[in-house]
Amino acid sequence: MTGFLSPGWLWLLLAVAVLLGLYIVLALRRGRYAARFTNVALLDSVAPKRPGWRRHVAFGLLLVSLASLTVAMARPARQVKVPRDRATVMMVIDVSLSMEANDVTPTRLKAAQVAAKQFTHLLPKQINLGLVSFAGTATVDVAPTTNRDSVTRAIDDLQLAQSTATGDAIIAALGALRSFRAQLPTGDGRSKPVPSRVVMLSDGARTVGRPVADAIQAAQKAHVPVSTIAFGTAEGSIELEGQSQQVPVDTETMKEIAKGTGGSYHSAASAGELRTVYKDLGSQIGFTTQHREVTIWAVAVGLFLAFAATGLSLLWTNRLL
Repeated sequence: MTGFLSPGWLWLLLAVAVLLGLYIVLALRRGRYAARFTNVALLDSVAPKRPGWRRHVAFGLLLVSLASLTVAMARPARQVKVPRDRATVMMVIDVSLSMEANDVTPTRLKAAQVAAKQFTHLLPKQINLGLVSFAGTATVDVAPTTNRDSVTRAIDDLQLAQSTATGDAIIAALGALRSFRAQLPTGDGRSKPVPSRVVMLSDGARTVGRPVADAIQAAQKAHVPVSTIAFGTAEGSIELEGQSQQVPVDTETMKEIAKGTGGSYHSAASAGELRTVYKDLGSQIGFTTQHREVTIWAVAVGLFLAFAATGLSLLWTNRLL
């Protein structure tokens, strides 16, 4: 239990404390009154033997019952993780030639494909997931859907190509999100903003297409965070036309995108680290924390104790209290 939705009712606990005080005062007064009788036989007839501590147990249970029912009226709640209904994630994967570098085993792209497929299974089924791949141009391979098989097949079919249009890729993902929102039915709260996020996996700086600054501005306007994963190492290289060409990972651009859009930046220098990053992102995107009432438990405890107090009082004293 982490709080109360109607805490004003807790003031009634003062009444429970007052009852306890009155009970103690009456019990002490009863004891002093009985002590005035010096004739033992007369004392027995006027103040017959009582069940002693058992009477106090019954009253104590009644007080705890009242306290529990009071707490129930305050609507106790606890924080729980629940899937984000209608949340949408666009996964953006770089398929430029630099992704052929083997500084991440077996290659950057193949390791990314494995991790991306794992990510599709980390997200709750209620979340829509889409896929954008990009090299010289950006392509929406899968529009947002809850069909994980279609996303997995598209990941397996990714092919390398020339150039890196990072800005176009983000804008394409935002366009897919916008189209998805437009298709949602209205009414029953469906007109509320759809929680959305873009997760970009890339290793290189933009070489063609729209500037990254334009993409950041578009994401800000759409209120969509872009979380980035800088994939690879500074020592990465590929064979291009028979010559070795250095393709170091571009962390600065990835940090700029994440910071500018309110997303999170991650560095994954290996397939193992990448899977951990995706797992963390899946937890962030897939769930939200809500307060959920646990009133029924407080009511159940209160009623149980009330019945117990009544039953014990009748059993031990042949009276309710």
